[in-house]
Amino acid sequence: MRIRVLKILEQTMADGPGFRTSVYCAGCKHACKGCHNPQSWDFNAGEWMEVDDILAKIKADSMSNVSFSGGDPFYQVEAFTELARRIKQETTKTIWCWTGFTLEEIQADPTLAQMLPWLDVLVDGPFLLEQRDTELLFRGSPNQRIIYLHGEPPEDVIPGTVPLEKLR
Repeated sequence: MRIRVLKILEQTMADGPGFRTSVYCAGCKHACKGCHNPQSWDFNAGEWMEVDDILAKIKADSMSNVSFSGGDPFYQVEAFTELARRIKQETTKTIWCWTGFTLEEIQADPTLAQMLPWLDVLVDGPFLLEQRDTELLFRGSPNQRIIYLHGEPPEDVIPGTVPLEKLR
Protein backbone atom coordinates (compact mmCIF):
# COMPACT_ATOMS: atom_id res chain seq x y z
CA MET A 1 0.00 0.00 0.00
CA ARG A 2 1.27 3.48 -0.87
CA ILE A 3 0.84 7.02 0.45
CA ARG A 4 1.41 10.19 -1.56
CA VAL A 5 3.95 12.01 0.65
CA LEU A 6 5.25 15.57 0.41
CA LYS A 7 7.94 14.94 3.01
CA ILE A 8 8.77 13.19 6.23
CA LEU A 9 10.28 15.47 8.84
CA GLU A 10 12.14 13.72 11.61
CA GLN A 11 12.60 14.97 15.19
CA THR A 12 10.39 18.03 14.77
CA MET A 13 8.77 19.69 17.77
CA ALA A 14 6.19 21.69 15.77
CA ASP A 15 3.59 18.96 15.28
CA GLY A 16 2.61 17.91 18.79
CA PRO A 17 4.37 17.57 22.13
CA GLY A 18 7.95 16.31 22.25
CA PHE A 19 9.94 15.00 19.32
CA ARG A 20 7.82 13.78 16.41
CA THR A 21 8.30 12.13 13.05
CA SER A 22 5.83 14.06 10.89
CA VAL A 23 4.42 12.54 7.73
CA TYR A 24 3.14 15.34 5.46
CA CYS A 25 0.82 13.96 2.81
CA ALA A 26 -0.27 15.40 -0.52
CA GLY A 27 -3.86 16.30 -1.22
CA CYS A 28 -6.50 18.45 0.41
CA LYS A 29 -9.88 19.71 -0.80
CA HIS A 30 -10.60 21.94 2.20
CA ALA A 31 -8.55 24.80 0.65
CA CYS A 32 -8.66 26.88 3.84
CA LYS A 33 -8.07 30.57 3.18
CA GLY A 34 -4.70 31.48 4.71
CA CYS A 35 -3.50 27.86 4.90
CA HIS A 36 0.17 27.73 5.93
CA ASN A 37 0.81 24.83 3.55
CA PRO A 38 -1.21 25.43 0.33
CA GLN A 39 1.32 23.46 -1.74
CA SER A 40 -0.06 20.41 0.06
CA TRP A 41 -3.46 20.77 -1.64
CA ASP A 42 -2.15 19.19 -4.87
CA PHE A 43 -2.96 15.46 -4.90
CA ASN A 44 -0.14 14.91 -7.42
CA ALA A 45 2.58 16.68 -5.41
CA GLY A 46 5.36 14.81 -3.68
CA GLU A 47 6.05 11.14 -4.29
CA TRP A 48 4.50 7.77 -3.66
CA MET A 49 5.99 5.90 -0.70
CA GLU A 50 5.26 2.40 0.47
CA VAL A 51 3.75 2.09 3.95
CA ASP A 52 6.59 -0.32 4.80
CA ASP A 53 9.19 2.35 3.94
CA ILE A 54 7.41 5.05 5.96
CA LEU A 55 7.08 2.66 8.90
CA ALA A 56 10.80 1.85 8.72
CA LYS A 57 11.64 5.57 9.03
CA ILE A 58 9.28 5.91 11.97
CA LYS A 59 10.68 2.86 13.74
CA ALA A 60 14.29 3.97 13.15
CA ASP A 61 13.78 6.97 15.45
CA SER A 62 13.32 5.54 18.93
CA MET A 63 12.93 9.01 20.48
CA SER A 64 10.05 10.38 18.39
CA ASN A 65 6.30 9.87 18.37
CA VAL A 66 4.34 10.35 15.13
CA SER A 67 2.24 13.08 13.49
CA PHE A 68 0.15 12.88 10.33
CA SER A 69 -0.45 16.17 8.55
CA GLY A 70 -0.59 17.48 5.06
CA GLY A 71 -2.60 17.99 3.05
CA ASP A 72 -5.23 15.98 4.84
CA PRO A 73 -4.48 12.35 5.73
CA PHE A 74 -8.20 11.51 5.62
CA TYR A 75 -8.12 11.90 1.82
CA GLN A 76 -5.81 8.84 1.83
CA VAL A 77 -7.64 7.15 4.68
CA GLU A 78 -7.09 3.51 3.71
CA ALA A 79 -3.32 3.83 3.49
CA PHE A 80 -3.02 6.04 6.58
CA THR A 81 -5.22 3.60 8.51
CA GLU A 82 -2.86 0.79 7.54
CA LEU A 83 0.17 2.87 8.60
CA ALA A 84 -1.47 3.89 11.89
CA ARG A 85 -2.53 0.31 12.66
CA ARG A 86 0.99 -0.96 12.10
CA ILE A 87 2.54 1.83 14.18
CA LYS A 88 0.23 0.99 17.09
CA GLN A 89 0.75 -2.78 16.74
CA GLU A 90 4.52 -2.68 16.23
CA THR A 91 5.62 0.26 18.44
CA THR A 92 4.63 2.17 21.57
CA LYS A 93 4.48 5.51 19.74
CA THR A 94 1.58 7.95 19.98
CA ILE A 95 -0.04 9.32 16.82
CA TRP A 96 -1.42 12.85 16.37
CA CYS A 97 -3.37 13.60 13.19
CA TRP A 98 -4.48 16.95 11.68
CA THR A 99 -7.55 17.17 9.47
CA GLY A 100 -9.91 19.78 8.08
CA PHE A 101 -12.83 17.45 8.79
CA THR A 102 -14.53 17.64 12.18
CA LEU A 103 -14.66 14.60 14.43
CA GLU A 104 -18.41 14.47 13.90
CA GLU A 105 -17.99 14.38 10.10
CA ILE A 106 -15.44 11.59 10.42
CA GLN A 107 -17.63 9.56 12.79
CA ALA A 108 -20.58 9.88 10.38
CA ASP A 109 -18.59 8.32 7.52
CA PRO A 110 -17.57 4.67 8.07
CA THR A 111 -14.76 4.97 5.54
CA LEU A 112 -13.20 7.94 7.31
CA ALA A 113 -13.93 6.57 10.79
CA GLN A 114 -11.80 3.47 10.21
CA MET A 115 -8.65 5.40 11.18
CA LEU A 116 -9.94 6.75 14.52
CA PRO A 117 -9.25 3.66 16.68
CA TRP A 118 -5.57 3.86 15.77
CA LEU A 119 -5.06 7.56 16.52
CA ASP A 120 -4.31 8.98 19.96
CA VAL A 121 -5.07 12.64 19.20
CA LEU A 122 -7.11 14.28 16.46
CA VAL A 123 -6.71 17.98 15.68
CA ASP A 124 -9.91 18.62 13.78
CA GLY A 125 -11.66 21.31 11.79
CA PRO A 126 -10.73 23.73 9.04
CA PHE A 127 -8.40 26.65 9.68
CA LEU A 128 -10.44 29.87 9.79
CA LEU A 129 -8.30 32.85 8.83
CA GLU A 130 -10.73 35.34 10.42
CA GLN A 131 -10.21 33.52 13.76
CA ARG A 132 -6.43 33.11 13.44
CA ASP A 133 -4.71 33.00 16.85
CA THR A 134 -0.92 32.65 16.94
CA GLU A 135 -1.01 31.96 20.70
CA LEU A 136 -2.75 28.60 20.28
CA LEU A 137 -0.67 25.46 20.58
CA PHE A 138 -0.61 23.11 17.57
CA ARG A 139 -3.52 24.76 15.72
CA GLY A 140 -4.23 28.04 13.97
CA SER A 141 -7.79 28.96 14.96
CA PRO A 142 -9.87 28.19 18.07
CA ASN A 143 -12.52 26.19 16.19
CA GLN A 144 -9.85 23.53 15.70
CA ARG A 145 -9.93 21.10 18.60
CA ILE A 146 -7.20 18.93 20.08
CA ILE A 147 -9.16 15.79 20.92
CA TYR A 148 -7.73 12.91 22.93
CA LEU A 149 -9.50 9.91 21.46
CA HIS A 150 -8.63 7.44 24.22
CA GLY A 151 -8.30 9.55 27.35
CA GLU A 152 -5.75 12.21 28.23
CA PRO A 153 -2.25 10.83 28.85
CA PRO A 154 -0.62 12.93 31.59
CA GLU A 155 2.55 13.47 29.52
CA ASP A 156 0.61 14.98 26.59
CA VAL A 157 -1.73 17.34 28.46
CA ILE A 158 -2.16 20.53 26.43
CA PRO A 159 -4.35 23.38 27.71
CA GLY A 160 -7.59 23.75 25.76
CA THR A 161 -7.86 20.12 24.69
CA VAL A 162 -11.11 18.18 24.58
CA PRO A 163 -11.01 14.76 26.31
CA LEU A 164 -13.46 12.21 24.92
CA GLU A 165 -14.51 8.70 25.84
CA LYS A 166 -12.54 5.84 24.41
CA LEU A 167 -13.74 5.03 20.87
CA ARG A 168 -12.42 1.48 20.56
